[in-house]
Amino acid sequence: MSEADGAYCAALVRDLDRDRYIADLFAPADRRGALFALHAFNVEVARVREAITNPMAGEVRLQWWSDALIGGARGDVRANPVAAALLDAIEAYRLPRETFFALLDARVFDLYDDPMPSVNDLEGYAGETSSALIRLAGIILTGGADRGSADAAGHAGVAYAITGLLRCFPFHARRGQCYVPLDILAAHGLKRDDAVSGAASPALRAALGEMRVLARKHYELAMASLRGVDPRLLPAFLPLALVPGDLKRMERAHDPFVQVPAASPLARTWTLWRGSRRLLAAFGS
Repeated sequence: MSEADGAYCAALVRDLDRDRYIADLFAPADRRGALFALHAFNVEVARVREAITNPMAGEVRLQWWSDALIGGARGDVRANPVAAALLDAIEAYRLPRETFFALLDARVFDLYDDPMPSVNDLEGYAGETSSALIRLAGIILTGGADRGSADAAGHAGVAYAITGLLRCFPFHARRGQCYVPLDILAAHGLKRDDAVSGAASPALRAALGEMRVLARKHYELAMASLRGVDPRLLPAFLPLALVPGDLKRMERAHDPFVQVPAASPLARTWTLWRGSRRLLAAFGS
């Protein structure tokens, strides 16, 4: 990996995914470049919708990434610093390309305004995106030696993803996106349009509360699954430490369509540092 490509990826993650950037700094120096490349790739594909004018253009962009991973993309793929760094990381750590393809397929959902059909679909989406990043980071951190963290990675990714979607609920609603599963909405007498209407109601607040319960359930399952996990995986799981505090802040919000202020960067960094101690204790319990 060239120094320029690595620096570009690090800056991109630092600016647009600071939680994972701080977590990556807990990794050994010789593994950080690959982690930054992985998470820079995630930044790029997660923000495709912001850069397009129609869903088809987004699908073309996601397809470009798929083609880049198999050597079929047009043009000089390595002229893209994120693609160049990612390909180097894939080769160096033998990262499974199938996991990247599944992640890209899941990200197609982001391009459209279709509602999330069910809780199972939401968990599947989170598993193919957020949980997959933890599993890939784990291969980088352990050289593929770890085989006992699959359950923890699955639950941790779902908890972190759902919490993130809840933080972004006002933003998604304004542009007509609904990640709240239809079965949760229906249980509270709501439809998809109610979740993007901009009109707060007790029923909608209850539905979002159920989403927070779901996130907490996966958080607790993740923590319970960490026993015996390789301590080298700490950076991959560290963002999980932010979940409880984020959920508490959202609980206090009265209007779900008003963005809840995030904790300050310093506070989040402090939470990650404290979380590192708790996670290490969980690994060894």
